[in-house]
Amino acid sequence: MTRASTSSTRRPKNVITSVASAGVADAKSAVDAAQDAFGGWAGRKPRERRRGSGKAYESSWVSGAPRQADHARERQGALGLPRRSRLCGGVLSLYAEEAVRNIGEVSRAPSSGARIFVQHRPAGVAVLVTPWNFPAAMATRKIGPALAAGCPVVLKPASETPLTMLALMPLLEEAGVPAGVVNVIPSRRPARWYPRCLHDPRVRVCRLRGRPKSAASSCTRLPTTW
Repeated sequence: MTRASTSSTRRPKNVITSVASAGVADAKSAVDAAQDAFGGWAGRKPRERRRGSGKAYESSWVSGAPRQADHARERQGALGLPRRSRLCGGVLSLYAEEAVRNIGEVSRAPSSGARIFVQHRPAGVAVLVTPWNFPAAMATRKIGPALAAGCPVVLKPASETPLTMLALMPLLEEAGVPAGVVNVIPSRRPARWYPRCLHDPRVRVCRLRGRPKSAASSCTRLPTTW
């Protein structure tokens, strides 16, 4: 995010560090990267996606836990990762196993007797928005299902706690998650670009957690094109 301005992450009386604040161009670049990665990730066999997501658990939450704990204590204190690393790792592991259970259905229509086939396919790019509390837990609960289903993600962490996801990104890369599959864009002013993401035809999934009124307001603001 070289074009982005910066914002400060704070404790009550001191600045911890400065983090890039994504703008419209950065958000579009993230969606572009996710779309470019979509075909390759969705085209992988379910067991291959399971291997990538499962290794994310092993690398990020087992061998990487000490680094995460140190980073969280130094940067975000109680808002960081130490006490929830096992829970978050379990979430990634759970959804990694679901990648190989992509089971369809075959049934008969009760009136016509026609045979009905149901097949589940990756939908496309997923835009995810997480709240400030439990930043790792909220993020992995959204990232895990998307990766298992074959969908790359663009994740906007809460501006109060962006460091957790930024710390996780190198660990996901070490686990073998391809570039562009998980994109993190911290931003102090997401209303400038978030509606554009929602109206981008490449974005097929949206998951957010927060105040309903704030969410509805951000979804209806203009402009809606890049």
